[in-house]
Amino acid sequence: MEAVRRHHGKVFPLDRDNVDTDQIIPKQFLKRVERTGFGQFVFHNWRFGNDDGESFGLDGEDYKDASILVAGENFGCGSSREHAPWALKDYGFKAIIAPSFADIFYSNALKNGIILITADRGQIREWMRCAEGGGLHLDIDLEQQIVTWEAGRMEFDLPPHHRERLLNGWDDIALTLLLEEKIEAYETRHKG
Repeated sequence: MEAVRRHHGKVFPLDRDNVDTDQIIPKQFLKRVERTGFGQFVFHNWRFGNDDGESFGLDGEDYKDASILVAGENFGCGSSREHAPWALKDYGFKAIIAPSFADIFYSNALKNGIILITADRGQIREWMRCAEGGGLHLDIDLEQQIVTWEAGRMEFDLPPHHRERLLNGWDDIALTLLLEEKIEAYETRHKG
């Protein structure tokens, strides 16, 4: 996992509550075993299906290279599929900001290197309005835990454990390898 200290990016506004993992990455695309290749299918039904057609806008020129997703309440609800954060990250989203996240999605996304920030509904509404037409960029400083933009700044709180993982680029394997000397010492003491 890549370490992250700051991220500056264009915002894509997703003005929907209760976006579940099947909407993020539909089940028919869960055939890969590696973590890559899912980005092309992110929000597939909304982008290419009959639900909202072209009005979804993610593929439009205005949101080309958007790397920050601003969404509604309870983002990532539904099943516990880890493919959802894989797809979002593979598409190019580095951060997601919402009023709330589903618990399992929250953990999976942070473990996969996506910055998750909670913000109040009023701030989310303002950002969504400003982001229309691709007009909003945010700067996320993970060390200082501050989001800044042309019109203001907002502090956020990320649990220290998750913040440390992101700042250092530690996934579960990297965390285990931090204990490599202790593991080797234990194995040496307990050899048959």
